[in-house]
Amino acid sequence: MRERVFYTKNLTKVYQVGDREIHALRGIDLDLYAKEFVVMLGASGSGKSTLLNILGGLDTATSGEVYYGDQDLVKASEKMLTAYRRHHVGFVFQFYNLISSLTAKENVAVVTDIAKNPMSAEDALALVGLADRMNHFPAQMSGGEQQRVAIARAVAKQPQVLLCDEPTGSLDSATGVRVLETLETVNRELGTTTVVITHNVVISKMADRIIRLSDGRVIETTENSERAAPATLHW
Repeated sequence: MRERVFYTKNLTKVYQVGDREIHALRGIDLDLYAKEFVVMLGASGSGKSTLLNILGGLDTATSGEVYYGDQDLVKASEKMLTAYRRHHVGFVFQFYNLISSLTAKENVAVVTDIAKNPMSAEDALALVGLADRMNHFPAQMSGGEQQRVAIARAVAKQPQVLLCDEPTGSLDSATGVRVLETLETVNRELGTTTVVITHNVVISKMADRIIRLSDGRVIETTENSERAAPATLHW
C-alpha cells in the first residue's frame, strides 16, 4: 500500500479583489504519494500555482481539507507552517532567487545552516552535477546552472517533498531537459515526492502520474506506465 503524503478534500481558494471574488480553486480532491513524480498540467489561470502554494504552506485554503501526512495545514498556525516549510518542503521556482553576492556553495549553505538534518552543500551540488562550479557566483553561471543551484538549495535540507513551479519556464529546451534530468535524479536517488507544474505537455511524459487542471478543478488524472527519460523529450 502506497504511503500518502498529501490529501485534499473539497479544497477551495477564493481571492477578494475589490468587490469581486476570484475563485482560484473549486473543490479539489487529491492524493499525492511518497516517492512519485507528478506533473500538474494546466493553462495559465487553471489554479495549479495556487494549489502548489497551498500544499507548500505558502498560502492557505478558503475552505476544505488539506493534510500533509496527519498534519492539518488548514488549522496550522503561522509558526507551524513556517516549521513545515523549513523542514519538510523544498521549493523550486521559475526564477532562481539566488543571492548574487554568494557563491553556489554559499547559496546552498544558507539552507543547510538552518535545516535539522541537511546534506552538505558540496554533496547537494554534486547531486545536481555542479561539483566543479561550487565556488562560482551566479553571474558566472548559465541560466540552467543557476536553476540547478536552486534545486541543490531546495534538496540540501533533505525534504520529503519537492514542489516546482514552472522550473524550466525561462530556459531553452536543451537547458530545460538538463534541469528536468536533475529533478529526476533527485526523485530517484533520494525518493523525494516531486511535483512539477507546467503548461508544457511534453514534460508530462516523464511523470508517474499526470494531473490536469482547468478553471480551478482537477479534470483528469492519468497514470503513466511508460515514464520517459528527460533526454528523450522533444519540445
